[in-house]
Amino acid sequence: MTQPSRRHAIALLAAAALTAALTASGVASAQATYPSGPVRLVVPYPPGGFTDLLGRLIAERLARGLGQQVLVDNKGGGGSTIGTGIVARAPADGLTLLLVAPDLAINESLVKDKLTYNALADFTPVIQAAWSPMVLVTNPALPAKSVAEFIALAKATPGKINFGSGGNGTGAHLALELFKTRAAIDVLHVPYKGNGPVMTALLGGEVSATFLQYAVARPHIATGKLRVLGTPSGARSPAMGDVPTLAESGLPGFDVQPWFGIVAPKGTPAPVVARLNTEIGKVMRDPEVRKLLADSAAEAVATTPEEFGRFIASEVDRWAKVVKESGAKIE
Repeated sequence: MTQPSRRHAIALLAAAALTAALTASGVASAQATYPSGPVRLVVPYPPGGFTDLLGRLIAERLARGLGQQVLVDNKGGGGSTIGTGIVARAPADGLTLLLVAPDLAINESLVKDKLTYNALADFTPVIQAAWSPMVLVTNPALPAKSVAEFIALAKATPGKINFGSGGNGTGAHLALELFKTRAAIDVLHVPYKGNGPVMTALLGGEVSATFLQYAVARPHIATGKLRVLGTPSGARSPAMGDVPTLAESGLPGFDVQPWFGIVAPKGTPAPVVARLNTEIGKVMRDPEVRKLLADSAAEAVATTPEEFGRFIASEVDRWAKVVKESGAKIE
């Protein structure tokens, strides 16, 4: 190697070292200065459901870690598409976040032509935060005390049982469509604008059954206002070990368990995503938070952004197959 080429190589190494140092400095600076103001956490559902409860749990504790207010903004409607669309169009500065559930993946195939966003192209995954099993619950006035009895009643009275959900395109809606297909039953789907309204309808007898997060249904199950027949999860939860799965109840392979996480608008700076992942991860690993969720049969988790991104992509594929198999449509 000649003297000039050695000098050139040394210069390149020095430039690379300087670039790395400046990048590290920029990352540290971005993490240190973020957030510059209050953070808005959009929950694309009305108050009263598990997503709302989880959103407020995260917001309260995330605010402590960030040193700024984290404000929960409920934007329900459209099977979560209204609030989701708002965040997709928000500035990518980390000051607007979105709490997501299976609806994000389901709507990609169920109402794709009506969406103003793309689940994979328009959001930056931050973290998967929780799992929360659903239960099949009925108004006690319905004369069915098990999954088998419910199926028998539905077959004897086709189209007569009103089955509610928190909205078109929600996990409960697709769980119902899968239930109808696998059990070969005909029940009437009645969508509401969130789990709060469908709970009110179920308690009032406006609908006879629904799939709800156990965390939301539990108080009413305990008082006898709702009857639990089973869970669509693939395995029993330790917190409700006496509740059989639908797979155990004559529908082998049935497995629907809602997940929840946080995403940001596409283009949110990597240092900001890293800071959010760290702080929300601390929240989900907090023993108090884990116990609060476990008491309701929910499970706190904390993934990397990359893991959550891969998971969302797999869910988009999974639910596309369910939509095709069930022939699910929007009423």
